[in-house]
Amino acid sequence: MKLARPSTLRVMMIAALLAVSGGAHAQRDKAVDKAMEAAQAALTAKDYPKAYAMYLRQSDRNGLAQFVVGMFHQEGWGRPRDPVKACSWFEKAAQQKVPAAANNWADCLALGVGRAADIPAALKWYELAAQQGHLISACHAADYYLQGKGVAQDVPRGMAMCTAVAQASSIPAMLQMAQYHEQGTFVPQDLQRARAWYQAAAELGSAEAQFHLGVMLAQGDGGPADLGAAVNWLESAAGSGYVPAYLPLALLYAKLPVQADTGLLAPEHLAKAYLWNSAAKATVTDATARAAVERLDGMISAVMPAAWRPTLDQQVAAHLAQHAH
Repeated sequence: MKLARPSTLRVMMIAALLAVSGGAHAQRDKAVDKAMEAAQAALTAKDYPKAYAMYLRQSDRNGLAQFVVGMFHQEGWGRPRDPVKACSWFEKAAQQKVPAAANNWADCLALGVGRAADIPAALKWYELAAQQGHLISACHAADYYLQGKGVAQDVPRGMAMCTAVAQASSIPAMLQMAQYHEQGTFVPQDLQRARAWYQAAAELGSAEAQFHLGVMLAQGDGGPADLGAAVNWLESAAGSGYVPAYLPLALLYAKLPVQADTGLLAPEHLAKAYLWNSAAKATVTDATARAAVERLDGMISAVMPAAWRPTLDQQVAAHLAQHAH
């Protein structure tokens, strides 16, 4: 598990502290809460030496602090990455019933970090993490049954495990199920089911799912094509800064029906094609994609009034700055 945003850690911290607090230790817990909040503030400010020292001081009695210390070593926050040390801290936190730590400790066991790989032990910890609320751990365990890696292959069991998590509205599990059905990796390819899982995750706000759903709708994969819906879903993904959606969305806008009286795209569609193609131009690195961006840029430049560029370029720059590209 990666802590991409400090807000995720804050939510986990509060939940864990609430879970272990009790009336008999209210005064002690208030002091711990205050110390953990101060450590979190330092981490959010990216004052890594200060944050590490503060979490370390709490780590002798606080499982969440142990987990975060492990994350420092895993992610290399203010220090070289050290997977072995990270796993040592995850083991301690897992013993304190921190669900994310149980998942990470299972990863350590499965990958053999600092020791021989032990898939059966990893599966037990994935199961425990899932029981404690880290639901996606069940999908992590399921993958070993699907592959037959370290255990006897059992595709029905693996699919049932991950399906149950997806049905509990876990977006990562929904995405995993969609990919299984889209790619036909362990089960026969079923684009209709893949599209349904992408739809479910997209409606819960997953930009990745919105992107895949938009592409499937545009191409008519897994059901009828619907360009209007495809544009809407891709624009939702692109609007949240999901880079892979930029170029497909620009191409869709460029392919929308032209106006009968002018033979050109509607002004708003032309502007959107330019906006998203410009965003793609600033972010894509793949040579094939860059070639497509350049071709579309040339087509748009041939018909779009030059006077539009300054305002549109400002909008592109603001979007890219907002999403830290």
